[in-house]
Amino acid sequence: MTRTSGQPMSPGILSPAHRSLTVGIVATIAFIAFEAMAVATAMPTAVPELDGVKYYAFAFSGFFTTSLLGMVVSGELCDRRGPLLPSVVGGVTFSVGLIIAGTAQSMWPFVAGRAAQGLGGGLVIVALYVVVGRSYDESLRPRIFAAISAAWVVPSIVGPLISGLLSDHASWRWVFLGLAPFVVIPMVLILPSVRAVDGPPPSGPVVRRRRMPLAVATATGMGLLQYAGSRADLAAVGFCVIAAALLVPSVPRLLPPGTLRIRRGLPTVVLMRGILAGAFFGAEAFLPLMLVAERGLSSTLAGLSLTGGALGWAAGSWYQGRPRTVIPRHMLVQAGSAVVATAVALLMLVLLPAVPAIVAAVIWSFGAIGMGMAMSSISVLLFELSPVEEHGSNSAAMQLSDALFSIAFVGLAGVIFGSGHGTETASDVSVPTWIYIVILVVMSALAVFGAWAAGRIRPDREGARVPESSSRGNRSGPRQA
Repeated sequence: MTRTSGQPMSPGILSPAHRSLTVGIVATIAFIAFEAMAVATAMPTAVPELDGVKYYAFAFSGFFTTSLLGMVVSGELCDRRGPLLPSVVGGVTFSVGLIIAGTAQSMWPFVAGRAAQGLGGGLVIVALYVVVGRSYDESLRPRIFAAISAAWVVPSIVGPLISGLLSDHASWRWVFLGLAPFVVIPMVLILPSVRAVDGPPPSGPVVRRRRMPLAVATATGMGLLQYAGSRADLAAVGFCVIAAALLVPSVPRLLPPGTLRIRRGLPTVVLMRGILAGAFFGAEAFLPLMLVAERGLSSTLAGLSLTGGALGWAAGSWYQGRPRTVIPRHMLVQAGSAVVATAVALLMLVLLPAVPAIVAAVIWSFGAIGMGMAMSSISVLLFELSPVEEHGSNSAAMQLSDALFSIAFVGLAGVIFGSGHGTETASDVSVPTWIYIVILVVMSALAVFGAWAAGRIRPDREGARVPESSSRGNRSGPRQA
């Protein structure tokens, strides 16, 4: 549960003991967020210049595939040796990837740079979660996760604008090269705190075997699945079959036992991260396109409809992190899922000509409030229910769930969208209106399922028994986030 008024107050996340680490973590997330938003804007300019339009999808799939691998590797390193090594290696790899992409003279070096960025980002994000768990006590975790969510706000607003200006009036290369030196700044701020909590947990590392081959199989399978989604021929079916052969045996073994069976406690927490990400981003991916094709908005105005989402997400995360918020966390996740389901369903109103198009931005901001409230609560719950010696692997599992469901349901939405093209050309974005309705219904239904599944976060009906893993974590010291 969230903290009650009877519990003692801890120093804030900006107190002298935490200030450098908090600023460093927020700055790191902000740079990653800015890169994500800016690169998506610069890509349409960069790829044609590199004569790589037919390989456009690889610039994204390369990033996501290596990030999945980086997440699992980072989780293993954090549990065995501590978060320092993946933090440093990840930061350096991410920066090198920016330089490679920014100086590329052809498409394949550019894809290699994007892959290096993905690997570095996967290493860093899991290591940061472990650092949060070891550095902030339980009362501060909701607030630091709220700050992490808020770190996306400014990049979401200014990232596309700055990237567009650089691409149009200077060079898209500066989007990559301009960020590379700044990666050093947050690393300098967080390294002293990371060193202080480095090393294996007091109870000793958890010995796991054969997780690296599983990670490689998962990353390869997802890469093939994304590539298959970019094709419209018989070969795509073959790639899907190979991807399934890799993913079916590997994914369940990288997640906590019982995750796909919605087992109570930690497995459901990990699953909920994926369910919410799949529902929200599956709908968001096609919202701008829906506004352009159905309501005649320009790409700029349609893209601005998503800006309120960053603000809403930060607002929801702020609410769950308030000291006065005393709602049980599993109920915050349930409520957030219900809000997302409602918002996605309400987007169908925008398909009516009588409804002003601006309503889409209002609805999406409302849905993002639910995401911020639920996703930050999921992060807090993950570490409440994890023993300290499994912080790295469970953080990696949570990020893996997020990525897998996002890719899967954005891909599913793409398949549904593609089915509406009929004999139209591939460049034509016009599809029957019912195609958008089907996409929104599917994503809303997924969020509704999440609202039900979130009830299984509680270990038992009384909610009094702590899972075995959590009690083991308490014996090894205070519960970590």
